[in-house]
Amino acid sequence: MSKIFTPTNQIRLTNVAIVRMKKGGKRFEIACYKNKVLSWRNKVEKDIDEVLQTHSVFTNVSKGQVAKKEDLVAAFGKDDQTEICKLILDKGELQVSGKERQEQLDASVKDVANTIAGLCVNPETKRPYPISIIEKGLKDIHFSVKPNRSAKQLALEAIPQLKTSLPIERAQMRLKITVSGHSCKSIAEKVGNMGTVEDKEFMGNGLTMTVLIDPGYYRQLDEIMQAETKGQGRLEVLSLKEVNDSEEAIE
Repeated sequence: MSKIFTPTNQIRLTNVAIVRMKKGGKRFEIACYKNKVLSWRNKVEKDIDEVLQTHSVFTNVSKGQVAKKEDLVAAFGKDDQTEICKLILDKGELQVSGKERQEQLDASVKDVANTIAGLCVNPETKRPYPISIIEKGLKDIHFSVKPNRSAKQLALEAIPQLKTSLPIERAQMRLKITVSGHSCKSIAEKVGNMGTVEDKEFMGNGLTMTVLIDPGYYRQLDEIMQAETKGQGRLEVLSLKEVNDSEEAIE
């Protein structure tokens, strides 16, 4: 039986995730297990053996071409392949196919839609939107997912844009405010401009209010309370989201 000759500088690998780096005018690649690169970068996976298919640096993973020792030394100043693999793993560019890229994009859009569903309501019904409706809205406005931003950051960026195609608003917080002294009137006026005052009661030189506000105003209101009451006022969160969860009656 004839033997198949495989050059010693070639390693054949299949079903890999490739991370690439250009350095010193040359291209270097490493072969990783699929779905492990991001786990390593997010510090979820800490065992390098669970990430790398082989502790070898390539010039071309697909062709199985291993990098020469002298090229590694010239580019990285060393020939320790494991250490170079870690450097490429941390700093290199993850190569993905068109299908994988689309799957990642679809997953990111779903994460953003889930986050928006947890933050927002239909202002007419005060009920959350189904995630499928929000996903469609994101596609309708051609929302662009940025890979270096979290789902929460992207959701907050998307909400104002979604208002062009959906009646949508942040679910409001219900707060109780208790103040006394000369700051009562000023705070009552400013709070009234931020949200909906449900209840307001003056007692002697004190004031108690219950108010619904957009969560985006919370930090500003807290700063006003600290400044005008010298830290003596009280701001309580009664509910983080004012949502109507009741089921609609079926006729």
